[in-house]
Amino acid sequence: MTSLSRRTVLRAAGTVAAAGAVVVPVTTARSTPAAAATGTFTHGVASGDPLPDGVLLWTRVTPRRDAKPGSGRGPAVPVRWEVSTTSDFRRIVARGTAKTGPERDHTVKVDVRGLLPATGYWYRFISGHEQSPVGRTRTAPAEQAAVDLLRVGVVSCANLQAGYFSSYRHLAARGDLDLVLHLGDYLYEYAPGEYQARDVVVRPHDPPVEMTTLEHYRRRHAQYKQDPDLQALHAAVPFVVTWDDHESTNDAWEGGAENHTEGAEGAWVDRRAAAMQAYAEWMPVRYEAGGQLYRRLAFGSLASISMLDLRSYRDQQAATTTDPAIGDPDRSITGEAQMEWLLDGLSTQQAQWKLVGNSVMITPVLFPPALGAAAVEGMEKLMGATTVDGVPYNIDQWDGYTADQSRVLRHLGDNGIENTVFLTGDIHSGWACDLPADRATYPVTGASVGTELVCTSVTSDNLDDILGAPPRTASLGVEARFRTNNPHVKYLDFDSHGYSVLEVRPGGMRMDWYVLSDRTDRAATSSLSESFQVLAGTQKVSRI
Repeated sequence: MTSLSRRTVLRAAGTVAAAGAVVVPVTTARSTPAAAATGTFTHGVASGDPLPDGVLLWTRVTPRRDAKPGSGRGPAVPVRWEVSTTSDFRRIVARGTAKTGPERDHTVKVDVRGLLPATGYWYRFISGHEQSPVGRTRTAPAEQAAVDLLRVGVVSCANLQAGYFSSYRHLAARGDLDLVLHLGDYLYEYAPGEYQARDVVVRPHDPPVEMTTLEHYRRRHAQYKQDPDLQALHAAVPFVVTWDDHESTNDAWEGGAENHTEGAEGAWVDRRAAAMQAYAEWMPVRYEAGGQLYRRLAFGSLASISMLDLRSYRDQQAATTTDPAIGDPDRSITGEAQMEWLLDGLSTQQAQWKLVGNSVMITPVLFPPALGAAAVEGMEKLMGATTVDGVPYNIDQWDGYTADQSRVLRHLGDNGIENTVFLTGDIHSGWACDLPADRATYPVTGASVGTELVCTSVTSDNLDDILGAPPRTASLGVEARFRTNNPHVKYLDFDSHGYSVLEVRPGGMRMDWYVLSDRTDRAATSSLSESFQVLAGTQKVSRI
């Protein structure tokens, strides 16, 4: 999301470099799940990108006191890892040794293969005489295997300064998720106090500056990974992630960012490289710095998930909403190679449900006229909009790249592709939308070529925060105007913080939106707010 008042940047990514596996003797040590990591394994454990025969495992070790994240200090060390079918590690099915050191900030990634499909495993790491917390993970179903249910936690936009990560705690406690889909803004780049509309810094960022260097990005990743609720969720279920802009800086594009000043904050190419390296080191994802983040995962015959990278290849955002560049076919949000990959996958994937992990909204949205000065200002701050009646309000979304937007929607319609659902974050609000075949005729025909479900923010500021209003008061009228102006938008919540749970079945899928009682309360409760479904073959959302 665009900041309240600052410039912004391109998205960061890191390196997957899984250390080489070396067979070691099976240990007889026991390990039990830990509530939070301590000592050598202060930053916990994580898994990600599940395949039918494998999964990626992650941790970070602190071999001695001065080997702090970003310090470049500390020796190279071996770290053992073990995967078991039992929680007491009596049945170890894979094991090895990975080497790590200051050149990768003492992070460890291991791409474990040779596992059974659709199987739960426990894993742990061992350094010297210390053991990590035990993590739980699960492989994907076999290729084209019949799958009755895929249950996914969906999250986005977690600003540590703005609140506690209670959403992660509630998801970890469920015990029924197959994976967590994190759609970007896993962390934020700002210095303390730069991004809280209500002027409350719940937990100040480390380092206490806007991150621009490799040391800064490493330290910020380390701070987030020490959050107990995030550690609990990482230890409970594999993640599938992509980045949006704040993993590097606000409104990033291929050659720069709104929140980057060339010279004063160094060269963009250096800042981008630092963000990518730290992301690769600290995230459980098959990605190497400077490599390709977009990828596709399959879950039997039921679903595939195509994870997009909408920062690394995009052209610079248009200057205003009336800029003719918005419709220029030579401008792209995906880049040509990724666009061809996406369209080909939508056409050829045999999985019934074609899910797209999408960091910014693809639904065409028109800004309603005559909202009033306060609401207009609030929407501008929330969405980075330059408001002009009746034109796209957010030029950082697909609405700012209408040639690409139309190309995708036209491809779905022209090829009769069914059951495509875009799963999206970024915009700090909950949405359920049809993707109109033709926005102009949709109110009459209702023709839709796909759907989009958008999760709200974990903690990042929403419209009520910006307006300084109680939740579900001032925003209600704004939401009603948006729905009236955009009849394909069936659900909209501009205020709530929380998380979503997606259930995918052969007959249909549903998204449940859960909202937190108070993002600034570490013990915040959550409650079910709304549920929408997409029945198989309909290409339309409907309230349950």
